[in-house]
Amino acid sequence: MRLLLCLADHAGEVVSIDDLLEQVWTGVIVTPDSVYQAITSLRRLLGDDPKQPTYIATVPRLGYRMVAAVNPWVDPPMIPSAAPERAVPRMNGGSRNSWTLLAAGAAIAVAFILALLIYGRFGNKVHPASTPNAAFAQNSVAVLPFLDLTSESMDQEYFADGMTEELIDRLSRIPGLRVAPPTSSFYYKGKKVSIADIAKSLGVAYVLDGSLRKSGVTMRVAARLVRADNGFVVWSETYDRRLDDTLKVQDDIAGEVTKALQQSIERDRAH
Repeated sequence: MRLLLCLADHAGEVVSIDDLLEQVWTGVIVTPDSVYQAITSLRRLLGDDPKQPTYIATVPRLGYRMVAAVNPWVDPPMIPSAAPERAVPRMNGGSRNSWTLLAAGAAIAVAFILALLIYGRFGNKVHPASTPNAAFAQNSVAVLPFLDLTSESMDQEYFADGMTEELIDRLSRIPGLRVAPPTSSFYYKGKKVSIADIAKSLGVAYVLDGSLRKSGVTMRVAARLVRADNGFVVWSETYDRRLDDTLKVQDDIAGEVTKALQQSIERDRAH
């Protein structure tokens, strides 16, 4: 909610990552990855498409901009009562105050709901066992957060998380394929849990994981598909791309992985 309010306060303006860290995470030491993940979660809650945004637009190498129209709240007009005036005590502005209180209460309720959803995404408090459709299905897969192996500073973690999100989105569009939601997948980020246990908890037959390495202006993304019941690698591939446009790289690789993954799962099931 603080991120949304910050962008709304600067509607139409480009807000840099540093400014967002300073204004939204005041007094808290976090990395730019917190901004990237919060933007991703906020877009999902708003139903916004980063490629054709109606709320939040990415300005490459500069920051983010609120592109939606932002206007100040205006109290709704008072509706005259049909009852005789003598039956309605004069409020001396009380009705206007009531509308204001109702509006404030609604805003607080929305903020509380958003906070719960965002906390479930980033607070690692929503255990995947509580997610729906946990029954085991053969035509199902979970995408684990890709590992950033670029350097000790892990300065490409935002790219790895974006790669994971893009793959989940692409795979979820395949008819008949069940894909574990991002909340469940990111629950296991940084946790040492076996593939078999993850698959059992999420109720999936396959697990897709991967990593990325960077060399100069080239990014190498490695991905593999593991069958959960026996731990065998069904498919693996490595992709090398120039980092001229990170979003395009994510989109291209996700498209190729999706095609290869669909063919591998169908071929594996046929055997």
